[in-house]
Amino acid sequence: MSKHLSPCALTSLGGGVRAQVVAGLPAEIDAVAQEAPASHGFLRRAWFDAALQTYGGRARTLIVSEGDRPILALPMRHVGPRFAGLASVPGCFWPFRSFPMVAGAGAGAIDAALDQLAASVTALRIGPVYDGDASAAPLIDAARARGWAVLNRTVATSFLLDMAAARAAGTWPRNSTLRKNRFHEKHLAEHGTLQWSFLSGADWPAAFDDLANIEWASWIATRTDGGDAKFTRAGHGAFWRAAAADPVLAGMFRAALLTVSGRPAAFSFDIDAGELKYAIANSYDPAFAKHSPGKLLYYRNLVGAIERGITRVDWGAGDSGYKRTIGAEAGPVIRDWLLLRPGVCAATAPAVRLAWRVR
Repeated sequence: MSKHLSPCALTSLGGGVRAQVVAGLPAEIDAVAQEAPASHGFLRRAWFDAALQTYGGRARTLIVSEGDRPILALPMRHVGPRFAGLASVPGCFWPFRSFPMVAGAGAGAIDAALDQLAASVTALRIGPVYDGDASAAPLIDAARARGWAVLNRTVATSFLLDMAAARAAGTWPRNSTLRKNRFHEKHLAEHGTLQWSFLSGADWPAAFDDLANIEWASWIATRTDGGDAKFTRAGHGAFWRAAAADPVLAGMFRAALLTVSGRPAAFSFDIDAGELKYAIANSYDPAFAKHSPGKLLYYRNLVGAIERGITRVDWGAGDSGYKRTIGAEAGPVIRDWLLLRPGVCAATAPAVRLAWRVR
């Protein structure tokens, strides 16, 4: 544990496992994320810090260590009055809000975490997360077994594309799809010179401006107030720009960008997590809509991902039409979770459930 940390509380178990709540977001978060399953490798200190910078709040972090090795890191943001003891895991909705835990950390880490949580919070919100989340699911299951009241509300169904399986079956991409794409590319080129760019690492944060320009030209700016846009400064752009300050995260952030004679026309933005790609956002300028620029781009993007060793794409929630057209199928359900500590707090679960689900 870093010497500069000021412990707020400490719980020790046998076998050298101990849990400690510390102020802020310690460097141990990165150490845990590096040993977490690849799907959770993006849950680094800068990820949580970007969320706090953008959406507000102050953090404490629960660190579980085995000897000198941190094996679980659970950042918590205070919610409501301090005396109420309510907390939530900070982060961004895309792709989910969870926390890192070393692969194979074991039941001892979970037990220590729950002991410390019971001494630190009255209720903890985790999510939205996928059913079977590598970190949240074991904690939730153990909490339920230990007398915590566990509430959940369904958010959506995710969609997954298994490109490796589809290519092995000879069904992706279909020859008919490639022919249609070539036809559209030919006619799109009548508008100007097409340039396909693939961005990562040092391209951030400057390249977010091109993505934001496309969003401002898209339906999201004309049909909504723009607050849900991912990369505009009126939307969630501050989060992604702050997170990209971490070079490790910047290397995971990837985008495909299509320009027509230098004008940004379409983008597809993802997070690469080992062999898995999280499809975070895509959009296009409706001036080119007749020739399906978004579709042309994401097919090129996915073919490039395969060449980098990506085998699966998580398309998340939302419009399932185009995702099914690509070949994606329904995946795990995405849920929000609320854990109420044993005792008086857990006894209020029926009332809390009613109030929470109707929000």
